[in-house]
Amino acid sequence: MMLSTRRAPWLLLIVLLALAPGCGPSPGGGGDGDGDGDGDGDGDQPDARPGPDEFADARPTQRCDKMDLVFVIDDSGSMVEEQENLGTNFPAFISVLEAFDSGDLDYRVAVTTSGRDLDYYIDQPPLPPPFSIDPPPVAMSEEGDDGAFRQGCGMNKRWMERADGNVATTFPCVAEVGTGGPSIEMALHAMELGFTARVADSTNAGFLRDDALLGLVIISDEDDCSRTDNNFTVESDSCNPEWPGMPTIGHFTSFLDDLKGERGRWATAVIAGPGPGDCSSSFGDALEARRLRQFATETGTNAVFSSICDGDLAGALEQALETFQAACDNFPPVE
Repeated sequence: MMLSTRRAPWLLLIVLLALAPGCGPSPGGGGDGDGDGDGDGDGDQPDARPGPDEFADARPTQRCDKMDLVFVIDDSGSMVEEQENLGTNFPAFISVLEAFDSGDLDYRVAVTTSGRDLDYYIDQPPLPPPFSIDPPPVAMSEEGDDGAFRQGCGMNKRWMERADGNVATTFPCVAEVGTGGPSIEMALHAMELGFTARVADSTNAGFLRDDALLGLVIISDEDDCSRTDNNFTVESDSCNPEWPGMPTIGHFTSFLDDLKGERGRWATAVIAGPGPGDCSSSFGDALEARRLRQFATETGTNAVFSSICDGDLAGALEQALETFQAACDNFPPVE
């Protein structure tokens, strides 16, 4: 299904062809025609969808005319190529967003990263004979955005919006977040931090609107290893979803339900490693993102999971907008 702007369903194809000629394999190049590259024909949609009776509020819906979009982008050392490809495709994303609802959509776009301030230890294996000693763990201290929205590239606030008039050029600049962030990706906790009182009422103040659809786009080549503690010890700085002490996925979906009042007022698009196992593309390798896929699955109807290993993120961004537009069409009214 091509992305619909409701008035011009062909717009994205034209814009993408104009902006990104020859930029790698097409989004549907996985061999099964579904665009996810895993051969299962399911388009990497979440595995379970809630029925209409699973939403607590059965009131009639109304169509929203506002969207608050937050991109949580992995800024660890392996994300150079992915960020460059995002920059190539963001102008098309904004063009379709501006055409939605005949150009009347009131949108905001903010960017943060997957890292937080973090202190931890990496265990070292014992030295072999004749040494036979256990070296002490290596202390690590890293700094992240803690969910704060990025401001730069001439921005006068911490988000971009239609009235700015230059979103298509500012967005790629801001979204190039670099690769110097924490090695342990915590996309879900970083998102949560951005909407908690400490950050939302100060750094990110004024962004979130009650009557706007909240759309989250999470982009990472590793899984989510969100933790709220510090000074823990792990075997390496590569995310392991089996680590103890991580909040459940249900914790984050419930947080967003409470934040927006109900499930129908927020949506998510996850772009990560689809599994099973790791995957490779022109971007490099991506680890299977089991927790992030579970987050999309547990979100339900207002979610889509796309593969970061398709070799071009145009299709994934297209799926994100399709999901957000469908959610906007069924937005529960705010009283």
